[in-house]
This record gives sequence, structure tokens and C-alpha cells, in this order.
Amino acid sequence: MGEGSKVIFSLFGFLDVTGEVVAMWIILAVLTVLSLIVKHNLHERPGAFQNMIETGVEYLDNFFEGLLGRKKSRQYFAFLASLFVFIIFANYSGLFPGVGMTDYVKAPTSSLSVTLGLGVATFCFLQFAGLRAGVKHYFKRFVSPMFFMLPLLLLDEFIKPASLALRLFGNVFGEETVTEELYTLLPIGVPVVMMVLSILFCALQAMVFTMLTSIYLDEATELE
Repeated sequence: MGEGSKVIFSLFGFLDVTGEVVAMWIILAVLTVLSLIVKHNLHERPGAFQNMIETGVEYLDNFFEGLLGRKKSRQYFAFLASLFVFIIFANYSGLFPGVGMTDYVKAPTSSLSVTLGLGVATFCFLQFAGLRAGVKHYFKRFVSPMFFMLPLLLLDEFIKPASLALRLFGNVFGEETVTEELYTLLPIGVPVVMMVLSILFCALQAMVFTMLTSIYLDEATELE
């Protein structure tokens, strides 16, 4: 949980639900509905909404292709695009009026538990992709170029997702905290400026997270 996270209620007596979790449920529900709408309303001559979705998918495809190459980009697109879309929606949720100003709805990525969850999911996927690319290569890369590198390379493997989680949490939580404090001190004007800056900031954080994940993924699946 992020600092100051308040438990709203508990599920089954042990699962604490905070404002970040509520916002995450809302985001997942919205994304699910949007996905179903797009899936069942595809046309050869797309309308404005389909054009917008296709433009976004094409941008992400080109972005990941530039990092991984065509083959790997297509192979791992679903995971990487899902990460990017969730993070950017989670980041932008903090820009909606009232979000972050109350304990009941907060930007999910301002909670360390959420960003750690993303880090764990990334770690597991990197191991899966590495093993799928080649079991021999997967274990060999931990003892290359020398066997005594094993402890350091194993530590590095755990540091990668941890650094992703902490970087995302620190930046989003810091931005949320600054905006909240400015709203308390100067409720007119200054918070609006911060929200405008956050439009660029939120997209940048989603891009950095998925870009670094793509680089780690390329390293984990590189057979040469």
C-alpha cells in the first residue's frame, strides 16, 4: 500500500480494499467494456472510434517493433500492450476531479502494492519468455561470461522488476502528493498547471515502464 492508504472495507475478512483497489476495479471494468465494444463492432470502413483504437495499436506496434524487432514485437505484443494500456489509464485516473482528494478513489499506481504487482507479473513473464526461448540459454545467461557472476546476475534479475515498480510508484505518488498539497494551499490556478503537466508525465511513465520491460525481454530471449 502507498503511504496514507486507508482501508475502506475487507473481503473475506483478510483482503483489504483501499481507494487504489477501487480505482483499479473501475479501470479494469472500463477496459473490459471497451474491448468488448471494439471486438463486436469492427468494420472494414472504420468509424472515428475504431480509427482511434487502430491508431493507438499501430503506434504501440511500431514502438515495440523498434525495440524488439518484428518477430518478437508480434510475439509479445499482447503482454506489453496490456501493461502500457493499464498503466496509462491508471496514471490518468488521477487527473479526474476528486481522484486522490478522497480516500475512496485514488490512482492505482500511487500505491506500492499495485506497482509491485506489476513488477511481479513482469518478472514472471520474463522468466516464462526466457525458458520458452530456450532452456539451455535461460540457465547459461546466468553464468556468462564467468560462473562466478551467478550471484550478481541472479540478484540483477530480481532488481529489474523491483526497480520498475519503485520508479513508477515513486513518480506517481510524488506527483499525486504535490498536486494534493498545492490544492490545499492554492486551490485556484496552481493545481490546474500541475494537472496539465501530468498529462505528459503520465504517458511518459507508462512508456518508460514498457520500454524497459521490452529491453529486459529482449535480453531474456536473445539466443546469440
